[in-house]
Amino acid sequence: MKRLTMIVMAVAIAVTVAGSASAQPGTQRVERREWRQHQRIQRGVASGQLTARETVRLRQGQRHIRRMELRARADGRVGPRERVRLHRALDRQSARIWRLKHNGRAI
Repeated sequence: MKRLTMIVMAVAIAVTVAGSASAQPGTQRVERREWRQHQRIQRGVASGQLTARETVRLRQGQRHIRRMELRARADGRVGPRERVRLHRALDRQSARIWRLKHNGRAI
């Protein structure tokens, strides 16, 4: 089990590094925040702080933010308004993660 976890983590890190290399300078901070939030969700699952339904909802939120970022980058650059919009979405998602991890429910 521990070996499988290590392999999954290594693959995830490799994908993140490869994705960061092709990232725009303006979105590297957004991608770092997305990655950290993903890690927070994973730790919540591992510790039992998040139920299966909570995890699904949080992952859907992460996918939504990722799609927002891809749409913002579609024209080749991320403008200041788009960047502000992405960071606000990340702020809301961060608050959701915290609230669900600390709501007292456990699996």
